[in-house]
Amino acid sequence: MDKSETIIEVNDLDIGYDNRTVLENINFKVNKGEILFILGNSGCGKSTLLKHLIGLYQPIRGDIKLRGKSIVNASEAEKKELCKGFGVTYQGGALFGSMTVAENVAFPLEEHTNLHPDVIRAIVEEKLSLVDLAGFGAFMPAELSGGMKKRAGLARALALSPDLLFFDEPSAGLDPLASASLDKLILELREKINATIVVVSHELDSIFSTADRIIMLDKERKTIVAEGDPRKLLSDAKDPWVKKFLGRNNMR
Repeated sequence: MDKSETIIEVNDLDIGYDNRTVLENINFKVNKGEILFILGNSGCGKSTLLKHLIGLYQPIRGDIKLRGKSIVNASEAEKKELCKGFGVTYQGGALFGSMTVAENVAFPLEEHTNLHPDVIRAIVEEKLSLVDLAGFGAFMPAELSGGMKKRAGLARALALSPDLLFFDEPSAGLDPLASASLDKLILELREKINATIVVVSHELDSIFSTADRIIMLDKERKTIVAEGDPRKLLSDAKDPWVKKFLGRNNMR
């Protein structure tokens, strides 16, 4: 794995909505095989930034490149192709409640490929096994625990075999054991499929156990206020707010 290869490049990005700037002058890169966490205080723009990275929103200014190709300036056809190269998981799993788990995972394959149903079934079984849900394909989402719904959503995100994954608050609503299990799975996926992973989270346990690098956003300053290894930032950061945010577990 060539970790010097840049998978995501964000340049001079200003983002917002309703004539209000949420973040400005955002610059960072994510290299192949990295696990990058985006964190900050409530309302700082973490999820808004994620939605720009996956092409759901257009920025006020600046550019976002995925594997060297701009998702900001892409045509609809080009954006569709770029989107096939990444998977996204949402806070609640965002599963279709009227479909079984297997049908949920099969959905992207049926929408974007011409594969034979037998091949699709085999891929679905492979993806469910990858997230430790083998044998649960016939279950309805309502029959799953919170952690299992997250894993099912992840299996669907993996359906088209992307090597770039985005997670929006993956541990939200999970108990500590389920959260730790999901953190372990994220690390395993990085190794098994050579994935590059971007995670929006405020969970310190997940950040310190999983992240290679973080970027920290501040609501008041509307920009990145720290970037690097969270363990080093905890001890070496010169910004008092950064040290307080990362060290808040020790203050309980």
